[in-house]
Amino acid sequence: GMELVEGEHVPTDEAIDKAAREILSRRNPTLFPGPMVVWGWNDETVHKSELCMELRNEVPGMNIITMPDYRPIYPKIDPEWVINPCHPNLTIQHNKIETCILIGVHCHFANITLKMIRANTNCYTMAFCQYDGHEDALISLRDITGEKLIKVTEAIRKLKKEGFECWGETKEGKEELEEIAERKAAAKAPVKEETTIFMGELEQGLDENAE
Repeated sequence: GMELVEGEHVPTDEAIDKAAREILSRRNPTLFPGPMVVWGWNDETVHKSELCMELRNEVPGMNIITMPDYRPIYPKIDPEWVINPCHPNLTIQHNKIETCILIGVHCHFANITLKMIRANTNCYTMAFCQYDGHEDALISLRDITGEKLIKVTEAIRKLKKEGFECWGETKEGKEELEEIAERKAAAKAPVKEETTIFMGELEQGLDENAE
């Protein structure tokens, strides 16, 4: 019945309320779902992913950046669509994220990711863990179940109903979200003149049998 908030053990309801306030009030709140939520390998995973989407839809301007795989992605990743498991701080900084939630990330990778984010950014980190939780997260909810996820969403709804100011509904937040939407739309539809076309002749490769 206890969770970890900024290094202190607090009751679950208090931790959920604190998480809801941080999610709503901070710049560019982002959900980072890992393989245990991204890949629908059993009914529980599918159910949790649906609840994650419900939570995301309640937060104005909340983004989702997946961590579908832990292998290094080289030579380049798109930090607006995927979080780099080797350099998660770069994804945080690129998107100007000031609060994030890791969910469905295997514990050993979550520990490394949380350490790197806290050491190199001002992002308020949260971990919704299926097991014992993470001391490197500023808020850690342990034994995360569908019921607990629903409680987080309900806490967000309650605060919004009470008139709690959401970053995504402020003037600054709306302007930034519009800029982000325009940038992503432009990235999906590159200008034809900017496209590089390879017109050179192909060189003859080495023949292993040649003398």
